[in-house]
Amino acid sequence: MRIDIRHLRAFLAVAELLHFRQAAERLNLAQPALSRTIQQLEDAIGVPLLTRNNRQVELTEPGRIFLEESRKLMAQLDLAISNTRRAGQGEVGRLSIGYTDFAITGKLPEILKAFKSLHPDIKINLFFGSTEEQLALLDEGRIDFAFLTGPNRSPRLTTFTVQRDRFIAVVSNQHPLATRSYIELEDLAEEPFIVGSMERWKHFRRHLDVLCMTAGFMPRIFQETFNSEGIFGFVAANFGVTIHLACAENYIRKGVTTLPIKDATNYLETETAWLTETTTPAQRIFAEFIQGYTV
Repeated sequence: MRIDIRHLRAFLAVAELLHFRQAAERLNLAQPALSRTIQQLEDAIGVPLLTRNNRQVELTEPGRIFLEESRKLMAQLDLAISNTRRAGQGEVGRLSIGYTDFAITGKLPEILKAFKSLHPDIKINLFFGSTEEQLALLDEGRIDFAFLTGPNRSPRLTTFTVQRDRFIAVVSNQHPLATRSYIELEDLAEEPFIVGSMERWKHFRRHLDVLCMTAGFMPRIFQETFNSEGIFGFVAANFGVTIHLACAENYIRKGVTTLPIKDATNYLETETAWLTETTTPAQRIFAEFIQGYTV
């Protein structure tokens, strides 16, 4: 015979009260029905859990062990029910979030800190990837939100700007421009550029090309690398210069100098993107949180 919740509840009532009539009243059952339920439980387990006569009811040694384990099971069941209800309300859950170099050195840490303070039981898994990688993962449903370089236009996506960065120049401390308080774009026209690879930095490289073309030149690419750390490493070694975003000033390695670019007045936006048809309460809560975030 299968043991189910009604058997456990019946046993707990009798074991705690050690009285069949009082236990039946607690459970709103007829006493004979309660007795049959306890007998079914003992038959299923194969050992007596209670000894009873006309005067008293006592637990056997197996009964005492089963009482302890039954309490644990019921507590676990109560917790499962509570967590399920909370998940339905978005209070617990799991999110997978992608991010770029620009996001992690910019607003993303404070965004996640603020969200976690409001929703500590929503677990967040983070994935580092290029804009292109994150768009693919979003489309496949493998991440829930992407923090990436904008603009991104797709009927399947909802996007919201969370960060706007001005462009800056980054040069080695030994570079002649390092002593300047600012530069203009044309000052970089003949310089070798260290940039992120086209494979992973395609969105940013488009912005870089447009920016340099406003000053009448295309960047002379000397070295491509994987991420910002690699870019700054080559710049620190005085292999070349780069144009980056001001968020890099939150974390930048020794040996380089950042310079404002006087005639670079436009901004690059970092967006949060997600599939418009969100499915889980946790996703909806994060989407609502992001849309209330002030850039």
